[in-house]
Amino acid sequence: MGILIGLERVSHEWPGKRVLVNQTIGINEGERIGIVGRNGDGKSTLLDLVAHSLEPDAGTITYRNNIAVGMIGQQDKLRDDDTVCHAVVGDTPEYVWASDPTVRSIINELLYDIDWMGLVSELSGGQRRRADLARVLVGRWDVLLMDEPTNHLDLHAIRWLAEHLKRRWPSDQGALLVVTHDRWFLDEVCEHMWEVHDGVIDPFEGGYSAYIQQRVDRQRQAAVMEERRQNMLRKELNWLAHGAKARTSKPKFRIDAAMELIANDPPLRNSIELKRMAVGRLGKQVIDMAGVCAGYEDNEIIHDVDWLIGPGDRYGILGENGAGKTTLLKVMTGVMDPSKGTRKIGASVRFGTLSQQLEGLSQYDDWRVSELLGRYKRFLVVDGKTQSPEQLLERLGFERREFPTFIKDLSGGQRRRLAILCVLMEEPNVLVLDEPGNDLDTDMLAVLEDLLDTWPGTLLLVSHDRYLMERVTDDQFALIDGYVRHVPGGVDEYLRLLDEHAESQPKPEVRMSKASSTLNEPQVDSQMQDSGASTLSNAERRALKKRFDSLTRRLEKVSERPEQLKRELPTIDPTDYQTLLDKQAEIAAAEAELEELETEWLELSERLGE
Repeated sequence: MGILIGLERVSHEWPGKRVLVNQTIGINEGERIGIVGRNGDGKSTLLDLVAHSLEPDAGTITYRNNIAVGMIGQQDKLRDDDTVCHAVVGDTPEYVWASDPTVRSIINELLYDIDWMGLVSELSGGQRRRADLARVLVGRWDVLLMDEPTNHLDLHAIRWLAEHLKRRWPSDQGALLVVTHDRWFLDEVCEHMWEVHDGVIDPFEGGYSAYIQQRVDRQRQAAVMEERRQNMLRKELNWLAHGAKARTSKPKFRIDAAMELIANDPPLRNSIELKRMAVGRLGKQVIDMAGVCAGYEDNEIIHDVDWLIGPGDRYGILGENGAGKTTLLKVMTGVMDPSKGTRKIGASVRFGTLSQQLEGLSQYDDWRVSELLGRYKRFLVVDGKTQSPEQLLERLGFERREFPTFIKDLSGGQRRRLAILCVLMEEPNVLVLDEPGNDLDTDMLAVLEDLLDTWPGTLLLVSHDRYLMERVTDDQFALIDGYVRHVPGGVDEYLRLLDEHAESQPKPEVRMSKASSTLNEPQVDSQMQDSGASTLSNAERRALKKRFDSLTRRLEKVSERPEQLKRELPTIDPTDYQTLLDKQAEIAAAEAELEELETEWLELSERLGE
């Protein structure tokens, strides 16, 4: 396993802050690295330096053998006057990219709702992000750098991206560096972690969970070393004051494995006590919906919702982008009236709502942070302790020197943390959070979860952050085709339901101009198109299309199987002839299956030509 990129004694400084100081580290073949750290500590700067889009103040960053490095940053690099097609695949001929199952799968997954020949300028922010992600993924890179790739993706797309990255290269080839606050994604994809903090890069083995365990171990070891040092200092001072003392036995310390460390910890939250407190604050009725439908003009988005939400319930709402989650929240909180059915809200209910756009904070842009805090009562009881707004804000990662800052000058992460605090300071008894984890780093997400664990009231959460969803809610509900259903199995069950739904109603493909072939149908001879396609009835075409889509999915699954089996051959004992023969037979069968599928796929694509 050779080194692909080397950083030697690299330093970089922004005005007022040194983000990297004399750091030496390497990126090796086969490594999948997740980068974590607090907002502003230099994660994105590190990616820019590795991508050679930013020159370090000191040190060198060296590539091996002119390797190809691809990067998606937080800002897209698309041109407004480009078509989506050209922005994603460039000048690559259609017969080249359209015949590649991997490229087709990327485009169909990320751009299914986008006009393939439309202009980039007509795309929404989320669509532009997905188009830029597709542009990077269809390329062939030795090293892939990704800065918040899960932004604007729903849970289904995030799972797809994780699977794609896991199988993108063989295990000992390629390299991935990814900055993301999605902890499930880090655990699923990454095998190494880098923590950027205080100008240094600390490497850790394993994914996010292993990183947290090792970080706790390191902190415990540091505490042990500090206590030993303090003990030695006290002994020295004692000796200087009173002379030599009799020897005393040194204290013994032991660091247990991570699971043993938490084995006797209390539950994250006392659900029974929180329910009791919630009933005292809310009464018995919170939100009661019966036969509720809602939408805009003639477009009904929510259908026949029957849902009783009581005091202390902690519910997560799952759904794809555009499924109607925000509309559902508006109906539940009384912002929007249902078109049918009844909705009753308890008389004592006080909603505290955090929207994705943070509209409630925008009206105070010309205020200073300290002025905004002055609007609220001086003390609140949190975790059984009396705390001031300033103390709570420090808990959310602010420093006292930042309190005089104008709100309009805060970063995205700072604004979201301040908005969360403002919602909590209103002392609501029903908390409604729409994507609260946006712009927060992993440490701040952990602080937010800690605050929510002891919050005594009803909680409604919409989030594509799987870790956050399963961490702070007790039950999850999915919004699919406008209908709400309970998913006792959580996110896994929800994703399974989406897969079943996709099988029965295949996701629409990218819409292309009439002058081009459809995405999954490479160009063929016009006479062959006329002789096959013109004789098909609509029913036959739908049946063939369904079979074609099924073959495409199977091809994606089995295309790498022969190579995987071949890579296993060197691990077999050369003297074990029977095992070698069995493996060769398995390889031959896999190659035959792949060839058969490819032949049938080509035949169907010809028959479906237009």
